[in-house]
Amino acid sequence: MTTRTNLSALALKYSTLTVFFMIALTAAGFYAFFNLGRAEDPPFTIKQMVVSAAWPGATSREMEQQVTEKIETKLQELPYFNFVNSYTKPGETVIYVSLRDDTPPGKVADLWYQVRKKVGDIRGSLPQGVIGPFFNDEYGDTYSLIWAFEADGFSPAEVKETAKAVRQRLLRVPDVTKVDLFGLQDEKIYLEFSHGRLAMLGVPVDQILDVVRRQNAIVATGTVETKGERVAVRVDGAPGSAEQIMALPFTANGQTLTLGDVAEIRRGYQDPRQIAMRFNGKPVIGLGAVMAPGGNVETLGKALNKTMAEVEAGLPVGITVHRVANQPEVVGRSFDEFIWSLLEALAIVLVVSFISLGIRTGVIVALSVPLVLAITFVGMLLLGIDFQRISLGALIIALGLLVDDAIIAVEMMMVKLEQGASRLEAATYAYTSTAFPMLTGTLVTAVGFVPVGFARSSAGEYTNSIFWVVGLSLIISWFVAVLFTPWMGYHLLPTPKVHHHDPYGGRLYTLFRRVVTWCVTWRKTTIAITMLAFVASLAAFGFVQKQFFPTANRPELIIDLKLAQGASWAATDVEVKKLERWLGDSADVASFTAYVGAGSPRFYLPTVPELSNANFGQVIVMTKDLDARERVVSALDKLFAQDFEAVRARVQRLQNGPPVSYPVMFRVLGDDPQEVRKVAERVRQVFKTDPDTRDINFDWNELAKTVRLEVDQAKARALGVDSQALGNTLQTLLSGVVVTQYRDRTETIDVVARAVAPERLSVEGLEAINLRTASGGVVSLAQLATLKFELEEPILWRRNKDLLMTVRAGVADGVQGPDVAARLDKALAPVRASLPAGYRIEVGGDQEESAKSQGSIFKMMPVMAFLMVLFLMLQLQSFSKLALVMLTAPLGLIGVSLFLLLFNQPFGFVSLLGVIALAGMIMRNSVDRKS
Repeated sequence: MTTRTNLSALALKYSTLTVFFMIALTAAGFYAFFNLGRAEDPPFTIKQMVVSAAWPGATSREMEQQVTEKIETKLQELPYFNFVNSYTKPGETVIYVSLRDDTPPGKVADLWYQVRKKVGDIRGSLPQGVIGPFFNDEYGDTYSLIWAFEADGFSPAEVKETAKAVRQRLLRVPDVTKVDLFGLQDEKIYLEFSHGRLAMLGVPVDQILDVVRRQNAIVATGTVETKGERVAVRVDGAPGSAEQIMALPFTANGQTLTLGDVAEIRRGYQDPRQIAMRFNGKPVIGLGAVMAPGGNVETLGKALNKTMAEVEAGLPVGITVHRVANQPEVVGRSFDEFIWSLLEALAIVLVVSFISLGIRTGVIVALSVPLVLAITFVGMLLLGIDFQRISLGALIIALGLLVDDAIIAVEMMMVKLEQGASRLEAATYAYTSTAFPMLTGTLVTAVGFVPVGFARSSAGEYTNSIFWVVGLSLIISWFVAVLFTPWMGYHLLPTPKVHHHDPYGGRLYTLFRRVVTWCVTWRKTTIAITMLAFVASLAAFGFVQKQFFPTANRPELIIDLKLAQGASWAATDVEVKKLERWLGDSADVASFTAYVGAGSPRFYLPTVPELSNANFGQVIVMTKDLDARERVVSALDKLFAQDFEAVRARVQRLQNGPPVSYPVMFRVLGDDPQEVRKVAERVRQVFKTDPDTRDINFDWNELAKTVRLEVDQAKARALGVDSQALGNTLQTLLSGVVVTQYRDRTETIDVVARAVAPERLSVEGLEAINLRTASGGVVSLAQLATLKFELEEPILWRRNKDLLMTVRAGVADGVQGPDVAARLDKALAPVRASLPAGYRIEVGGDQEESAKSQGSIFKMMPVMAFLMVLFLMLQLQSFSKLALVMLTAPLGLIGVSLFLLLFNQPFGFVSLLGVIALAGMIMRNSVDRKS
């Protein structure tokens, strides 16, 4: 091979250029290291959008048939449509539209535009009175930092104004794309009256409402045009305070009254309350910041902390700011752990190299590794790959691979020097003898990660940076081994004192030669033992636990508290406060944040936020460390087993990977809610037979109390009272109606008219409600209608227009969801066999997501196999040698099964990536050794 085609010889010939490139690339690597974005998780597209609508007064069934059905039908026309889940409550529907896993991330934004357009096309076909539909395509936003504003001596409205001012400051910080407020109490002006007193005075409720509406209306009043100017005319009459509203006059039965004569007016906050946020048991308002894509979360954290320090210095005495979620701190810890892992790996390489190869040889290997990493950082910067959980893991994986090429190159140089070759011959020999086998091995190993890099699934998108980082670092390590390592060896390796001796004559090599000789001599026995071990490993693999993604190494816990459907917000608040008192007394808890009526905002990407629901509460607990986390979990399990009878409680550790609600989930689908409920109950009974299931529950089941008014239509028509008028009157008296909106600077505050508390908070008092007739008389509700107490479906879940009830369960500690789901799937065979026509049971949870993720990997296996065979054949040019190398690939499973069982570790998506990489490394070594 000539000098022109020998890269090692070229590096030595143009030594000055070689040194220049080493220095330049190292400097570029330092630049890239400090300028690469840093985040906790890789960029990940949440392929789900929320569409919601309201229809006040409608039952669950009416809402489902008239609103949900129409929207779902239209959404099924969407390209890349996967499925639509919806839940329908009286007067409300929430629809989750999900795209297929293989949807290109770049098309998602346009598809959400298509959702808006398609649903907008059918807006006119929805019933009159429907509010919306509304759209939320920012469902996947993750808040890098969340603060809590606690105030002593300030009203919620004053704290809100302070938080809004801080929000404007934070929006000016670079890389902040959005800042939101949480836990806000909406201000209201309540106009409360006694319907009995109004009836006595002969004052219709509509007259009171009309007075307020007319006085507060904004209407165009025209302009005066003169020769020289144009002057707008304004009418000033809108009330500026609650007192002015009370003073509004009106005439009834020949007498002039004011609103204050017949009603009480007060300015306060929404009652009953819908949401609350507390930090360590104290009421707070939350403020969360979202980082722009590609930002450095650590840099962002420093900038936000600096801004918040300036803000806190100027806050009024009594307002305190607490940090609730701090992603920059988590990322900083993860990055520090990576640096330590890198240093440990370098130390191991140095020690092994120094012991086996000598001091100078070890120094060459140790210098090669940072050079490879530096160039890899440059490549990551050019490809837009940030430092995050997956890319850092890929770098750690690569550390075990990229030293091979440098060790092979420097070891070949040492061997040739000891055999008496010149320095130039020794430095270039590795290229002529092993460069292309090394390149083939490198490409084969990199190709092993192709299924990960090109898997079109959520898990594939989450982990694809493994392929790019590992592949990039391996190819760079080959170039370093043939360009820079020979140059370093030429100048640093010592000249051996003794020449022409056998470099493989040491004790270790002698022992190794004996083992190899025995294996070759007794090759049939060796093959039989190997095959037996391989078959045994396949059998043993059946006993390895299966896993989707492992638990995150974070100290937070998520506690969900759910009361029966139909429970009030106040009842939920009582239970959450009870839990807060217990957490406040725990020595293992650093802090906790409670959300009542809704879930926490997404502070960690692989979580599933809960939407607003009066019977739901969530507490995010920050424990002091991982050991404390486990102690708190054990204590909470005992607490919920002994107390909180009215609550279904769930304690969760944070998980890695794409979000999944429950590890074990089975969907029951059909047409009739009663039949679906019966089948789901049978599934639940099967769940109970498995000792590893915990917290078995349904996503809906309980019937809710309702009062149905059976109106005597003949009598009502005779009196001039129709159903619409009756409904409007009851809505006004009980829940209240928004009469108008009071304008206070930038805020608009609803003015709500309703009955006084004693008349609206009692079901028994409904019959005594007085109604106005067409003739101006008064009649009680009891004279027109009969009250019947019934039970109705409080919520209806659907999936692709079928009624859906999901049976869900957690699993015992140390047990994996896919294992439990697989057992239950078999146990459910008799239930499936006896299902009525049109009903079915589908698996969900970890098992479904794991199957989808692994399926996307397996789809790319043929491409991986073809590329591997292609590269191997180009190098080996022999079918027998190709078969020999390929047959070694699956043998790594022998060690995989043994050590997974020995250390009781599960096999999941990440483990699958490791097995694929291991197969590539085995073939790489087979090619190197064969060559």
